[in-house]
Amino acid sequence: MPSYTPPLRDLQFVLHELLDLENELKAMPKHAETDADTINAVLEEGGKFAAEVVFPLNVSGDEEGCKLNRDTHEVTAPTGFKEAYAKYVEGGWAALSAEEEYGGQGLPLVVNQCFFEMLNSANQAWTMYPGLSHGAHACLSAHGSPAQKSTYLPKLTSGEWTGTMCLTEPHCGTDLGMLRTKAEPQADGTYRLTGQKIFISAGEHDLASNIVHLVLARLPDAPVGSKGISLFVVPKYKVNADGSVGERNGIYCGGLEHKMGIHGNATCQMVLDGAVGDMVGQPNKGLAAMFVMMNGARLGVGNQSLGLTEVAYQNALAYAKDRIQMRSLSGVKAPAKPADPILVHPDVRRMLLTAKAYAEGGRALACYGALLIDKELNHPDEKVRADSAEILALLTPIVKAFLTDNGYQATTMCQQVFGGHGYIKEWGMEQYVRDARINMIYEGTNGIQALDLLGRKVLGNQGASLQKFGKLIGKLVAQEMGNEAMAEFIKPLADLGQKMTQFTTEIGMKAMGNADEVGAASVDYLRVAGHLVFAYFWARMAQVALAKIAAAEEEAQRPDPFYKAKLQTARFYFARLLPETLTLMNTARSGADVLMDTDLALA
Repeated sequence: MPSYTPPLRDLQFVLHELLDLENELKAMPKHAETDADTINAVLEEGGKFAAEVVFPLNVSGDEEGCKLNRDTHEVTAPTGFKEAYAKYVEGGWAALSAEEEYGGQGLPLVVNQCFFEMLNSANQAWTMYPGLSHGAHACLSAHGSPAQKSTYLPKLTSGEWTGTMCLTEPHCGTDLGMLRTKAEPQADGTYRLTGQKIFISAGEHDLASNIVHLVLARLPDAPVGSKGISLFVVPKYKVNADGSVGERNGIYCGGLEHKMGIHGNATCQMVLDGAVGDMVGQPNKGLAAMFVMMNGARLGVGNQSLGLTEVAYQNALAYAKDRIQMRSLSGVKAPAKPADPILVHPDVRRMLLTAKAYAEGGRALACYGALLIDKELNHPDEKVRADSAEILALLTPIVKAFLTDNGYQATTMCQQVFGGHGYIKEWGMEQYVRDARINMIYEGTNGIQALDLLGRKVLGNQGASLQKFGKLIGKLVAQEMGNEAMAEFIKPLADLGQKMTQFTTEIGMKAMGNADEVGAASVDYLRVAGHLVFAYFWARMAQVALAKIAAAEEEAQRPDPFYKAKLQTARFYFARLLPETLTLMNTARSGADVLMDTDLALA
């Protein structure tokens, strides 16, 4: 059976030593009194909840799955899920970063990000039930009417109700302009929705007393395509005037998807049969409103793979230390045993260090992204808010796609460390691989994220956002270029930054003559961009580690092994993972013709 230990030391390193969170928060009046001790205490308790309440349900939830009563359309989550959710609500975890106006605790979103990383490590399928509620809360907070906010936000904040996003239909996935769900206006100002949605995570379950569905649909006179989509809030149970739960609404689960992974989460086919809903925002502007939830979900999905990368790494490392097979190529390392632990073998270390580098680099990026949201929402300086929003928009597809690609690679490698034992259920590793696979698909496939990054976020504004992030890199390079101890990190970072500028210009020029060049290069481009971002954060983490080691040695103290371990992982990343960018740039430069001039090959 697998195990899990919350990575509190590394979370504290990222928040306090890398991001200097306490001082960042002091610049935001809303969070100025939130100190490091408070954050650490919250995360320590959050780690206990993840490890002691949620983690024990991961394997059993996967084996049991969800059950649909086709007569009542009710879905029952796996044994223990409902009780764990009740403890989650009772402990106030649902309200951690929600607005105090609606009963929330008002802590920074970056704290919630760290808590949810631990929950995702513990049990991704369970975590999806409360996770989607945050997106519904954000969407209604940004675009809901005062009445909608007062009706739904307190219940979503407390966790009494959960939320979903209902976008996909059988005939349309990413291309939402093709959706057919209809919304007919009623005399009382409400709408009746008719249609079918599929792949709706946590669409029906028994954890909460009501489920708040955010549904995309078309008005009778709506323009065709994505410009004719409106957004509606459609509760599972209608809400009475006093806020209590009323009669059953006409939205129900018609079937559960039989999936490769995340068996503990109810992925539903939802039928809308004259369901009563209220419009959120303006007519035909629903897609823009829903993007608040969609972008939040994309960051959340990256966090899911981060969590799986961490827990898979922990278990693979423990196994590699214990499992004995063969002798080390450089001589016996465990003479008292008939063979050496597999940790002595270089290729096992390669796989483990890959997972470790991707977990720790992903944690730095994910926490930084959450801090950008806090600054966008709460910083008093308008320019800081605007810059934070712009950089976050650039990084969102990278968080979603790069972290999930890395997560699948890392969980597969960690499974490989177990050899044949990794392929059977007993050790739990095959579940992490199965669960990680969906993260590359939903909330916009990673190919769609790549198109968004290159087409919209980079070429769409002539590289202005990329240049803004590039200034952060330039500042670090200028600061450390003369520091010989940092050379092994700074030189490749500076080199990739220069190559990225030329690379982007080349792709942009080719795209002016043939738009397919964007599609042909985008996936490789996103991965290069992801490595650029990771290289920046790994260089910064090495900078902190070197400074801590030097300070300890100056005082004739033994440096904390944590910092030396961080340096070793940084060296591995720059030496063994970052060079992937050279191949990626070559394949991206091969152009569209080698893909599109293939009619005979694909006949």
